[in-house]
Amino acid sequence: MADLNQLRQKYQPVLDTIQKENGRVEALDLQGDKLHLRVVADSEASKNRIWDAIKAVDPTFADLSHEIVVQEGERTYTVQPGDNLSKISKHFYGNPNQYMQIVKANGLADADKIKAGMELKIPAA
Repeated sequence: MADLNQLRQKYQPVLDTIQKENGRVEALDLQGDKLHLRVVADSEASKNRIWDAIKAVDPTFADLSHEIVVQEGERTYTVQPGDNLSKISKHFYGNPNQYMQIVKANGLADADKIKAGMELKIPAA
């Protein structure tokens, strides 16, 4: 019989990655003898990094039942200290050179003039 606490401990690096990627855990429970994990990632790039974390813990993930979906549509992002548009673009689109989508969506006159605390619209990829 599987133990929820043991499986949570085993997959803790995945849970840490989800938190780092600003993912939302919608389910974390035991289904039969597997850990069931449902996550909403904020981008396809984040979803891929979560997948990489799963495979790093256990390439077969035989004891994990998972659903990782990407949040649909436009979303907002609060600029953090140290952020720039290339970094934000890489997080959401997997490519730092897509930052002009964010510039256009927010009507920014100067891409270098973002500040911590600003709310930015992030268009869907």
